Amino acid sequence: MQKQPGRRFLDPNILAKIANMELISKFVVEGFISGLHKSPYHGFSVEFAQYRPYMPGDELRYIDWKVFARTDRYYVKQFEEETNLNCYLLLDTSGSMGYKSDGLTKLEYGSFLTASLAYFMIRQRDAVGFVHFDESLNEFFPAKSSTAHLHDILVALEKIEPGEHGSIAESLHSIADRLSKRGLIILISDLYDKYTERPINEVVETVMDGLAHLRYDGHEVVVFNIFDHQEVDFKFERLMRFVDMETNEEIVTRPEVIRDGYLKQINEFTGKMESECSMKAIDYNVFNTSTPLDFALLSYLARREGLM
Repeated sequence: MQKQPGRRFLDPNILAKIANMELISKFVVEGFISGLHKSPYHGFSVEFAQYRPYMPGDELRYIDWKVFARTDRYYVKQFEEETNLNCYLLLDTSGSMGYKSDGLTKLEYGSFLTASLAYFMIRQRDAVGFVHFDESLNEFFPAKSSTAHLHDILVALEKIEPGEHGSIAESLHSIADRLSKRGLIILISDLYDKYTERPINEVVETVMDGLAHLRYDGHEVVVFNIFDHQEVDFKFERLMRFVDMETNEEIVTRPEVIRDGYLKQINEFTGKMESECSMKAIDYNVFNTSTPLDFALLSYLARREGLM
């Protein structure tokens, strides 16, 4: 199957060769946009619809000066897709997100994903906020829709390093308590935390408790559960030392000894997460670090279109 023009800019491993986060996000989004006319979302573009009175904070470039000349009043062009939609991107930066078998770490992939979504949202005139967390909330950017705000988010993403292990649910509760306006919440995480050693049902219940808090407050919620490709394939072939990056516990064994049991647990976890999220109308997606980033943009766009 022939790749679409620009498709290579959606490959995470190619993006890893670009040092600048702003360029990465631009390549991803513009490559994605260029293919939209071939997708079911070809009609989503922003088009002029009507005028409305100028309000403080509106961009001056949208003032219609011809109307001002006739009426002596300021009016701005309003667009069909102009919206007050608030979206918050929540990026898990705990220790386990620093893992990679090769290529990108989960945190690098998550950062590319966050940057691309932020760029895309602001391009579509949505307001975007950003929070990154490990054992606590590290930085909290309120939702805004300016290009200066986007720049601040991208600069922050370039500086992020894997941190301490923590509780995803506790972080989600803290974030929910700080959000006063309902909106769209996107969690980007491997969903590993300090409680991962508990039985799977308890782990899922703990994570869902935090997500349910956001839903109870009226937010739409999307989860991007990020894995390294080896975490879902487990194709290691020689004697290996496996280290838990949240607890630092380790074992040395041959992969074939634990492969079946490990994959059963991964599939059980993602299956239970998908089931629980479905019951609470949460959009749950499983990605690995080789997944092209347009999959995430399409998922966001589908949810956004449903809210309009």
